[in-house]
Amino acid sequence: MSLRNKVNLVGRTGKEVEIVKFENGKLAKVSLATTDHYTNAMGEKVEETQWHNLVVNGKLADIMEKYVEKGKEIAVEGKIVYKTYDDKEGVKRYFTEIRVEELVLLGGK
Repeated sequence: MSLRNKVNLVGRTGKEVEIVKFENGKLAKVSLATTDHYTNAMGEKVEETQWHNLVVNGKLADIMEKYVEKGKEIAVEGKIVYKTYDDKEGVKRYFTEIRVEELVLLGGK
């Protein structure tokens, strides 16, 4: 794993794990919500949630498929990958994925 592109996240899954099967294996995809709490300048408590697209392959995909359901708290380590594609109208779209290299199953729903 590269130390130059590394991310650690702890959060809850936002949907059921989606499995994409190939001839030589499978890929697991799921969204992960991470939430920060802070107090703003006016003294109000603020909750801010960020959503991350996780992509998992190999044996970790098997673990995700078997043990991770919507709302499961997990910790992941991986790397950030930026991708682009052209939509039906020819507009370039951008999205970000986290390619998971380590997975820890934490609490329940």
